[in-house]
Amino acid sequence: MTESCRDAVTAETGDDDSWAARHAVLAAGYGGSPDPDDPAQVLAMPIVLHIPKADPPPRSALLEAAATAAVALCLDPRVGPDETGAPGPWQEDYLAWVGSRIRKVSRRARGAQWSAAQDVDGITVDVDGAQARALVPAAVGTLDPRIKKLQIGGTDLDHDDPGDIPDGIPVLWINSALDMTVGKAAAQVGHASMLLAGAMSTEQARAWAATGYRCAVRDADVGLWEELTIEVVRGRAIAVRDAGFTEVAPGSMTVIACP
Repeated sequence: MTESCRDAVTAETGDDDSWAARHAVLAAGYGGSPDPDDPAQVLAMPIVLHIPKADPPPRSALLEAAATAAVALCLDPRVGPDETGAPGPWQEDYLAWVGSRIRKVSRRARGAQWSAAQDVDGITVDVDGAQARALVPAAVGTLDPRIKKLQIGGTDLDHDDPGDIPDGIPVLWINSALDMTVGKAAAQVGHASMLLAGAMSTEQARAWAATGYRCAVRDADVGLWEELTIEVVRGRAIAVRDAGFTEVAPGSMTVIACP
């Protein structure tokens, strides 16, 4: 089932009890259970980035779409119980992933590949024409063939100048000193949007959902980054620290989310 654009993301949050149950999962944090011995059983959330060859989207808008899609999936009614208490169709896979080390893997798609990805369970978000689709987490060895064939490495876009930040929305600041590819950055802002939602109260998160999880993604230079890290220490911002599997050193602070 395809969910497209922020309006579709906000179309259904479920009743108060089911919403609270889904938010409580994010608020509890990640399980961090050890990786399985078989690498093929490692769980990850695929994020598919729509990057047409002829007319690629602006980097910042694409990252905003990725961040929104990730948190929208995590709070979608299908990852939690319904009104009767019965588990949603995505709940088992989602909870298994949240209970392990949180991984996201970004892949690039265009043309027919992008169209095919819409038939794999997940949520697509469109931000000013830039599109990203977060898929239900799965073991990397059992990934849908339509997704497995998509390219991981070499995914990048030029940095852009998106302009002023709209008032009243969260900002996800990327550590520009790390020079992450757009694929790596998409995974990191996806982590950030999840952490931010989990740090909110249930009511605050639902209010954010009503906006379609609207957020801004911006690059932070060295000076601004130092200021943002102080906000993290003061408890006014949320930091993503990467495990260091790809591109950056373990423990690197990649994104800081400011509500």
